[in-house]
Amino acid sequence: MKRLFVCLLLIVQGLATNAQNAQQQPEPIKGVWLTNVASEALNSRENIRSAVELCVQSGINNIYVVTWNRSRTLYPSKIMKKEFGIPIMEKFAGRDPLKEVIEEAHKKGIKVHAWFEFGFSSSYNEQGGMILKKHPEWAAIDPDGKLVNKNKFDWMNAFDPKVQNFMLSLILEVVKNYDVDGIQGDDRLPAVPSLAGYDKYTVSLYKKEHNGQEPPKDYKDAAWIDWRANLLNQFMKRLHDKVKSANPKVLVTMAPSIFPWSKEEYLQDWPTWVKNGWVDYIIPQVYRYNIKAYAETLESNISYMPEDKRWMFCPGILLQVDSHTPQGDFLQQMIDENRKLGFKGEVFFFFEGLKKHPDFFKTYKNK
Repeated sequence: MKRLFVCLLLIVQGLATNAQNAQQQPEPIKGVWLTNVASEALNSRENIRSAVELCVQSGINNIYVVTWNRSRTLYPSKIMKKEFGIPIMEKFAGRDPLKEVIEEAHKKGIKVHAWFEFGFSSSYNEQGGMILKKHPEWAAIDPDGKLVNKNKFDWMNAFDPKVQNFMLSLILEVVKNYDVDGIQGDDRLPAVPSLAGYDKYTVSLYKKEHNGQEPPKDYKDAAWIDWRANLLNQFMKRLHDKVKSANPKVLVTMAPSIFPWSKEEYLQDWPTWVKNGWVDYIIPQVYRYNIKAYAETLESNISYMPEDKRWMFCPGILLQVDSHTPQGDFLQQMIDENRKLGFKGEVFFFFEGLKKHPDFFKTYKNK
């Protein structure tokens, strides 16, 4: 009888533990990135209302709305007004798209994350734009002594404490003044092309830590990659801690490139961010054009997740870019692959792609 009682007690405890774990498991993220480029969704409050309604109909429960793009904020920023005289992206003057998205989305039970899309990139093929025009000392420098420009993006020096503090000030301005559910960086935050690091500040710091030795001329040197990636790791920790100190409820999510390419090309060592608890979710951009490549890339990146943190992994899916959108069964195949591996959600780039697959998204909520 005693043995039976013990067995029953263990069963009851087990059921209670499972129930508790189930309650603790967060709702799966089914998200979408909302942009100001190639989309009119943010151009008016009515457009925002319509965009949110489409998200509701499409089973979307998280919106990642662009907040920082081409050295402009998409909210009235006191910091940007004081520093550069331009408080908000000019086309949105007199409005507050971030506030409008938050209000409309929250009415429908959708969470909103402020997406700092451009991160440490100051401009797109504009020689650094207004930021580097005022602060040329903030420029990221390549091995030839020139401004770092990769794929037409111009870059600030992500290693410079002044540049880091500037980015943190914008992020904290949002966290402290808006009812956001989260903030997000992507393949440009925290990031900088591995071409960077040849500015005076970073070279001086490297020499100080290496007995006066100059940094390797080969920007792909493994030890040099590690050293610079670690500087961004330190910034990631600081970003996380500052946000949580300002508001512990605000989620810190990152949508980096796939690993290890992210580290080799942009010094994004995101497995370290996950391991150390500096992110609440990691949303790698698993952007591929056929199911074989998608499945292989997904499984490869999952391998960098500790077993007890796999739930933090949420794949980023390419839904539309330029004229591309998944054809045939490819979209469903990617979702099936995610579910097969135990992932119940994903984030789609980007919002406009929802309109290309109305039949799929009618039932997506239950997929």
